[in-house]
Amino acid sequence: MSGGLADLSLVEAADAIREGRTTSEALLEACWANLDATNPKLNATIWLDREAATASARAADKAVQSKALLGPLHGIPMIHKDMYYQEGQRSTCGSALRRDWRAGVTATVIARMAAAGAYTFGGLNMAEFAQNPTGHNKTFGDCHNPWNLPYITGGSSSGSGAAVAARFTYAALGSDTGGSIRLPAAACGVTGLKPTQTRVSRAGVMPLSFSCDNVGPLTRTARDCARIMGVIAGHDPHDPTSARDSVPAYEAALDGNLRGQRIGIPTNAFFEHAAPSVVAAIDAAVAVLAARGATIVRLALPLMDAVATYVSVISRVEGATIHAEWMRRDPQAYGAHISARMFPGYAIPAPYYVEALSRRGPILKAFSDAVFSQVDALVTPTIPTELPTLAETDIDRGPPGTEYRFMAVSANTRPFNYLGLPAVSVPCGLDSNGCPIGLQIAGRPFAEARVLRIADAYQRDTDWHARRPPVLPA
Repeated sequence: MSGGLADLSLVEAADAIREGRTTSEALLEACWANLDATNPKLNATIWLDREAATASARAADKAVQSKALLGPLHGIPMIHKDMYYQEGQRSTCGSALRRDWRAGVTATVIARMAAAGAYTFGGLNMAEFAQNPTGHNKTFGDCHNPWNLPYITGGSSSGSGAAVAARFTYAALGSDTGGSIRLPAAACGVTGLKPTQTRVSRAGVMPLSFSCDNVGPLTRTARDCARIMGVIAGHDPHDPTSARDSVPAYEAALDGNLRGQRIGIPTNAFFEHAAPSVVAAIDAAVAVLAARGATIVRLALPLMDAVATYVSVISRVEGATIHAEWMRRDPQAYGAHISARMFPGYAIPAPYYVEALSRRGPILKAFSDAVFSQVDALVTPTIPTELPTLAETDIDRGPPGTEYRFMAVSANTRPFNYLGLPAVSVPCGLDSNGCPIGLQIAGRPFAEARVLRIADAYQRDTDWHARRPPVLPA
């Protein structure tokens, strides 16, 4: 029974609690059973608080019995990337520099999910200070892929992808500065949404690049993402950059109807160097969308070289700025590849950085005018290559050429961070090594409902999102 409960989607689990078909404590025990069975192989967690979780589960069940008003996430146990601050709790940010640091505030998104009835029982492994796309971590150890243990999980939200796939959390928050939600979603066979820049508050979340950082969920299904977005999206006075646009009814938009939707397939940039197995999986996914009523349009995307250049400038300069004091005081505490990434940021001339920022708005307008006048959404591979192994992407210890494979992982996700566009990754196949392949769906600003609608329609006709990774007990 516990295995069955752990296989429920977040929405199914929340509905089961609301309807009295299960309890929060039973869900938590099912999650723990999978955690105990798989985490020794995956290394997906940094800390756990089982005692507090049990107390939260019992309180949630008592509220059901007393017929209290229940929120949309009532009784759902979750673990999040260990960079979401919770007052008085550890938040390591995946780094030796914060191994024992405790937060003085609680992140707005954590508070909103708690108000909706969810509770947190741990912190998930992540790339050091969210600064790599693979899942390597020198302080807490590398995170391993539930589908094939020597392979990368994607990063930097490595533990989030692995934990959702291994079914010891129903959802996990990640962060996405260059793909760090979508990459682990793709690599671990789950669903991950990077919202529009500013759609979700970043207050109380470790910053990396304040022009490109995003907060969003990793879950089993597009509907799960929609439910969480309905809770966490919206303006926050603690984050003055958060948008004031009204929050749509995300779940209500998931009607399975793609008639009239124009879906674009890029003829440049995103399929360069794509593996045949990845191309075949994307082609098959596009056929599913077409069968649902979508019109498929092939088109060239403008300004992609400029986008690739400018996003690198911004992320390097802003990351170097945030870490300047620690880098001066204790540079040896960082992993070698983190230092190698940040030091060039101090050498980039200020006019280059200002140019990258000032060109962002005009490039977004030109891109949107050219692309979204022809299509309603874009579909690409999330990761264009078959997944590499941890050894093949270990740039601290690997041979020459390792850095190319390391950076190639995020080639298809970084552009949407510079453009600030919403993008979701859903599983759509397996490569020759048995590792998941991700389908990336991107839309115009604040079109999360549309990209989730397309993702949900795809998942209605496929079962990749429901498949269990081999690391789980039979």
